[in-house]
Amino acid sequence: MADTYDILVIGAGPGGYVAAIRAAQLGFKTAVVDREHLGGICLNWGCIPTKALLRSAEIYHYMQHAADYGLSADNVGFDTAAIVKRSRGVSTRLNGGVGMLLKKNKVDVIWGEATIESAAKGDVPGRVTVKETSRAPAPKGALAAGAYAAKHIIVATGARPRAIPGIEPDRKQIWTYYEAMVPEAMPKSLLVMGSGAIGIEFASFYRTMGAEVTVIELLPQILPVEDAEIAGLARKRFEKQGIKILTGAKVTKVEKAADSVTATIETGDGKTQTLTAEKLISAVGVVGNIEGLGLEGLGVAIERGIVVTDGLGRTNVPGVYAIGDVAGPPMLAHKAEHEGVLCVETIKGLPTHAMDKAKIPGCTYCQPQIASVGLTEAKAKEQGFSVKVGRFPFAGNGKAIALGEPDGLVKTIFDAKTGQLLGAHMVGAEVTELIQGYVVAMNLETTEEDLMHTVFPHPTLSEMMHESVLDAYGRVIHA
Repeated sequence: MADTYDILVIGAGPGGYVAAIRAAQLGFKTAVVDREHLGGICLNWGCIPTKALLRSAEIYHYMQHAADYGLSADNVGFDTAAIVKRSRGVSTRLNGGVGMLLKKNKVDVIWGEATIESAAKGDVPGRVTVKETSRAPAPKGALAAGAYAAKHIIVATGARPRAIPGIEPDRKQIWTYYEAMVPEAMPKSLLVMGSGAIGIEFASFYRTMGAEVTVIELLPQILPVEDAEIAGLARKRFEKQGIKILTGAKVTKVEKAADSVTATIETGDGKTQTLTAEKLISAVGVVGNIEGLGLEGLGVAIERGIVVTDGLGRTNVPGVYAIGDVAGPPMLAHKAEHEGVLCVETIKGLPTHAMDKAKIPGCTYCQPQIASVGLTEAKAKEQGFSVKVGRFPFAGNGKAIALGEPDGLVKTIFDAKTGQLLGAHMVGAEVTELIQGYVVAMNLETTEEDLMHTVFPHPTLSEMMHESVLDAYGRVIHA
């Protein structure tokens, strides 16, 4: 007879393991199924290891510019293998931490590939078959493949890199983020196809480490989801660093040689050019992992490769839920985690409400960093708002100057009629650590008056957040 759970989660990434832990906290008998690694792509091959790489690049940059701080550093160099080893070590440490958290909360881990055979009906639980996997060895204490049953089944299977026909990754000349994260040697030249967060972060890392980097973006603006002014400032910084950027350009063909790749690029004016580099990183988005789960057979609604939900994780099939990347954009770990909690609390019958995706922050950890939440200036105007816009430059902030980081901008957008904070956008040092202040303000429905009368500590970068608000209303002090 199959073991029966209250909640069975398929996928142990940020959304899945957080959902499982919250379910256990609420008293549900819970299990999570995975086939490869606890913590998912984010912890093992995404968010966390890339930040470790970028940290190495940041320190390397500061060592090269030690004289700017009255210091000296001779014969500055790097060891590619050691950089990669540190990055992988960080992931391994956190991977083990997820296992400990699941064990602490008495969540069973089932190792293998899951297929949903049926959804729960009345008192009859849903059935899930878990087959053995050769992708990775099972962690200690994991349950084996077999037949399992659950009253509620949550799909949290994440996403994988999107492949462009004719430009499929080969793990040698054409990389995805997997290969880009573990280079055997630093390439001397690199093409990056796509300028979203993944593409720009790798472009920043490899350029800092000395590679000649060219970014190719189909749309007119790099970082397409960001405010145009912020993206423009970031582009200037990238180009000053030596990154070449082509916007409104499309890679139409790729030819591979033994030690290089040549891309044919079509620009917006109809002209073509060819660029050759050692490697090409394909960073043109991700697609949800919906295959092999049995969703189609159950009749679960899927649109454009995304499982359709009601905003609380519920699909059109009772007893089957979906959260995280597989449930659609924004494809961010923190969005997945929050969706997991909402989904489980909804199952429990607690009062919940659908997440407002406009209040989900986005961060890009390149040099300079970019962070944002809410509407861009253009989107606010498109939606009919009369806006007040505040700006404050890093050059006017004492802490930024002391850090040697005087380049950057904090931008805020308010509804001129109500004082509602509609959006906040930043580019510059450590802005990914600042943005949450505005996220909290938006969730508390803070007005400009509340922000103006909040005391920000001095000297901090956060003072620029205050000054930007003041600027929107003609009251800026230090600019």
